[in-house]
Amino acid sequence: MSTPDRSSFAAFAVTAPGLAPLAARELSDLGLGGGRVSAEGVELTTDLAGLCRANLGLRTVSRVLVRVARFPAAHFNELEKAAAAVDWGRWIAPGRPVRLRVTSAKSRLYHQRAVAERLLRVLGAPAASSDAPDEETPLLVVRIVRDRCTLSLDSSGALLHRRGYRLDSAKAPLRETLAAALVLALEWEGERPLLDPFCGSGTIAIEAALRARRLAPGRGRGFAFEAWPGFRPDVLANERERAAAAERPLDVPILASDRDRGAVAAAHANAERAGVSADLRIERRPVSDLQPPASPGLLLANPPYGVRVRGGRDLRDLYDRLGQVLRGGCAGWDVGLLSGDVALTRRVGIPLETRLQTSNGGLAVTLLAGRVPDAGPAG
Repeated sequence: MSTPDRSSFAAFAVTAPGLAPLAARELSDLGLGGGRVSAEGVELTTDLAGLCRANLGLRTVSRVLVRVARFPAAHFNELEKAAAAVDWGRWIAPGRPVRLRVTSAKSRLYHQRAVAERLLRVLGAPAASSDAPDEETPLLVVRIVRDRCTLSLDSSGALLHRRGYRLDSAKAPLRETLAAALVLALEWEGERPLLDPFCGSGTIAIEAALRARRLAPGRGRGFAFEAWPGFRPDVLANERERAAAAERPLDVPILASDRDRGAVAAAHANAERAGVSADLRIERRPVSDLQPPASPGLLLANPPYGVRVRGGRDLRDLYDRLGQVLRGGCAGWDVGLLSGDVALTRRVGIPLETRLQTSNGGLAVTLLAGRVPDAGPAG
């Protein structure tokens, strides 16, 4: 069986739809390799140090699960016998309340509540209350498919997009993991300017700064594995030091702007908490007054894509205006736009291709990317 102190163990980095290939690239960059990539995430084999590194450093991953056991379970006696063979004392302190998340498909053990009750009985643990904090309550993920059961323990606690900086939100905030995925998908490394003219609460600009400066996204938070009986604090301390040693300064401008006063205030506050306020220039400015740096860079944004923006103004006007600004003053710039309506986004009038398909708040979205053509000769 897996143990959290010495042995290597199987783990699974969980992602939102479409982000698993990016997570696999991140794992490789962290020196953690990575195995099979699926729609739900990336498999890997690691140890406690690698688990700490993954939770500290992965930007596009929602949580990291440790595979505690896999076994056939067509009947409750099989389930209980196999679960009882796990050395739970290495993972969960005796008597500690546990949250269970059970799913079952194409299996004889289909009653999820009954499965949870049997497993809690094996663990000798009470069920956690529904309002128990994620960071403080062990989460056991139970998946039964075709009469085979996989038991996985969450190592992350609160979802990894909760970096700890976004306490102030603007309308329709972008999840941190998705913002980081946009930056990663467009291969921006901090080598050229970045501009977000629809910054909202500043998430894209902040995640870009974190990536460019090599600041570990999890450096300011705790993790569920810190409560495991077999956890070694020195291992996490070493990984935190390792991450801090990789940090570097930012040498290019990151500009974030929004027409909404409240959004700009939220972006300032969030950047301060994230430790990157000195790396960003955040301004209140409409897109029609966009002032990009002279040196071409990347314009990356999450423009509105509902039916109408506040005040009932037709969004087609907004995209038409953005296109005019791009073609008029951003020649040679790369552009990435998160789109919930591809036809609407294409009104900007520059060539765009699909770079990423995922979801945002339950809505299917597409990252469209292209380059603003150089202005033709005056004729």
